[in-house]
This record gives sequence, C-alpha cells and structure tokens, in this order.
Amino acid sequence: MQIKQSILQFKQQITSVDMTTGKPWHKLLLFTIPLLVGNVFQQLYSTMDAIILGRYVGDYALAAVGSTMPIFFLVMVLMMGISMGAGVMVAQYFGAKKREELSYTVGTGITITAILGAFLMIVGPLLSRPLLMFLNTPPEILDYAVTYINILMWGVLGMSYFNMLSGILRGVGDAFSPLLYLIFASLLNIGLNFLFVGALGWGVSGAAVGTVITQFTSAFLCLYKLLKMRHVFELRLTFLRPVKKYVSQVMKLGLPTGISQAVFAIAMMIVQPLANDFGSLFLATNIIVMKVDGFVMMPNFSFGNAMTVYAGQNMGAGKVDRVSQGTKQGAIMSLVTAAVMVAVILIFGQSIAGLFTQTADVLDMSVRFLRILAVGYLAFSVNMVLWGTIRGAGDAITPMFASLLNTFGVRVPMAYLFVHLMGEPVALIYSLLLSWISISVMSIIAYRIGRWRTKGLVKHQPQSAQDES
Repeated sequence: MQIKQSILQFKQQITSVDMTTGKPWHKLLLFTIPLLVGNVFQQLYSTMDAIILGRYVGDYALAAVGSTMPIFFLVMVLMMGISMGAGVMVAQYFGAKKREELSYTVGTGITITAILGAFLMIVGPLLSRPLLMFLNTPPEILDYAVTYINILMWGVLGMSYFNMLSGILRGVGDAFSPLLYLIFASLLNIGLNFLFVGALGWGVSGAAVGTVITQFTSAFLCLYKLLKMRHVFELRLTFLRPVKKYVSQVMKLGLPTGISQAVFAIAMMIVQPLANDFGSLFLATNIIVMKVDGFVMMPNFSFGNAMTVYAGQNMGAGKVDRVSQGTKQGAIMSLVTAAVMVAVILIFGQSIAGLFTQTADVLDMSVRFLRILAVGYLAFSVNMVLWGTIRGAGDAITPMFASLLNTFGVRVPMAYLFVHLMGEPVALIYSLLLSWISISVMSIIAYRIGRWRTKGLVKHQPQSAQDES
C-alpha cells in the first residue's frame, strides 16, 4: 500500500511540475528526466528505421533517407517554431495563473497548426522532387528519396499536432504524459517497421508509413489528455477562434524561432550538394552519424526544453532572479551529462556504428566522424541551456540573429572552404564542429548581456526570488 502511494505521489509530481517554487535544480531534474526518456524513445524509433532499412534494404535506402532530411527539416521548422512560441506563452500564462489567456493560447495553437499543416500537406509533395534534384541527389537513390519524403509530407499534420500538443502539455508542467505517448509510439513504430519493411518488403515506403501512423497516434493521445485538463484551462470552440492578440503573440515568439531553425535547415541544404558529391557511401555514413548524434544530443535538448519551460513559468510569476539561479544549475547538470555521453562515444563508438552497417568503409568513417564531433557536444550542452532560458523568457529575436550570423558567417563558408582545402568528407565534419563552438560562444554573450530579462509577457514589479538554492 505504501509503495502504491509513493508511486502515485511521484506520478502527481511529474505530471504537474510548478517550477516557480522549490529548489531550481530539483524541479529542473524532475522535469528533464521524462523529457530525456521520451527523447530516447523518439530517437529509438527513428534509429530503428535506419537499422531496419540498412539491414533489410541496404545502404542505398539509408542514403535516400539521409538525403531527404534537410528538405523535411526545412518544411517542419515553421511548425516547430510556432509550437515553441505557443509553448512559451503557455508556460508564462500558467506561471502567472492567467486561465483565460492560457485557454486562448492553447486554442490559437491548435487552429494555427490545422491551417499550416494542411498547407504543407499540399505544397510539400509538389516541391520534393525538384528540390532533391536541385540538391544533386545521386540518381540511384532519387526515386527512393522522393517516395520517402512524399509519404512523410502527406502525414505532416500528425507530426505538427504532436509537436504542438506535447509542447502545450510541457508548458503547463506535464512532461510525463508526452513520455508515455512517446514510449507507446516508439514500440508501435518498431513493430510497424518489422511488419512493413521486414515482413511485407515495402522498403522506404514502409518506414515512412510507420512513422506517419505513430505520429498521428501520439497526437490523438495528447489531445485526449488536454481535453481532461479543464482544471487548468478550457478547450471550447470559443477559444479555437483566432484572436488577433494571441495570434500576434504566437507569431512574434514562434516565427523568429522558426526562422532560426529554418536557417539551420537551409545551411544543411546548401551543404548537401557537397555531401552528395562524395557519393552514396558518405551519405550512408552521414545518416549513421546523425542517428548516433541524435542520442548524444538528447540530454542537451532535454535540458534546453526544460529551461524554456522553467524560464517561462518563472518569468510569468515575475521571478527573474530565480531564472538566473536555475540557469546556472541547469548548465552544470547538462554539462556533466554531456561529458558522460561523450565518454560512451569514445569507448563504444565502433560497436554503436556497427549496428547500422557491416560495410567496412562506412563503419570506419562513422567512428572517425563521431570522435571528431565529441568535443562539440560539451559546448552544445551549455548552448542549449542558455538559448532555452532566453527563449523561455520571451526573447526569440536574439537567437534568430545568432543563428543567421553563425550559419552564413561560419557554417556554410567554412564547409566550402574546408572541402576546397582538404578535398575529403571529413572537412564537412570539421566545419560542423566549428559552427557548434561558434554558436555556443554567442549564447554565452547573449545571456550575459541580459536583454531576455525584460521580455516577459506578464509585467510585474521587480523582485528577487526567495526560494532555496
């Protein structure tokens, strides 16, 4: 009985985390753990796509999937930005206990997602082949790539809604429910991959269909949870009607974030022809590195997302000093976690890459690239925490300009320069590492300047946090 009571108490803690009280590091850790576990499962089913394709179909299938990533990421960044903008508003209004404003924010997010998602479903498939050809995608994988990305685009509404609805849940302090839905979706996706790709032989089409089905399933589960949260906000037709004030706020916070992400996607597309010129084996290597990179980056993104919610709730409550306190503690936890992940890569990199392929050249390149990137993960851990704080506080403009400067001043020029000077694939990895370090330095400078301190949506009289350190 006591064990059951303890489990229920723990579940209640992590399904409704109020980050405006208590020890910052404890609240951040309590919120980050479900995010991290959820990201593990999300990355797991994405990785299983690659493993199953590599084993059942071959390196060409891996290369085809890898060649579509810059385009699909560019398509999704607008929705990701809008979701993050709505999530920041949700966190601030939740922290300020503004029920009506919170309800309108949730409704606005749902409506905007429907409109933009439908638009992307129509336009995306029309542009996929021309864009892939423009990027000089190798002819032997072009049809595979077009098929894969078109199916994803037809199902983009499910992915868009999962991003939006799970972001809303996290904004009100519930990181546990999205975790459960991700675990279920991951297991479902793995099962569908074995069925569609392994048993039925659908190839890249099967992997894409499985991903779309799982994303729609996750979105419906998130919506079901939101409909049960009437004690926090209302979700009625009245609040689904677009209201200029809330649409404007979502766009003000979301568009700069979307542009920031779009800049990264554009950089990937500009650099992609360089990667394509190195051939299908390098593209297969690149997708392996990206999948492993996804796992290593998970703690960084998890702490960054937790800091966005933490900063949002505390800015909404008027506790600016508490935001600074939590940022320092969050950066330390993120850096230590990143160091552990780097150690795993350095020790077990060969075995990890071997899960994807048995091709010796691909395996050797994968291990070499991961070891070069290792130091960048440490810099990126601090970067994600600081940008998370700045965005959560309501400043989406500074990260946007930083991403523009880093992309077009460092990432793209260095990629072409290094490839010209070195003439081998590793040049692209060195340019990526340099851009990670550059954007991390920018985040430190932006945080220290402190414009974010004045960007809260709810205005309060200045006050100091009285909470424990």
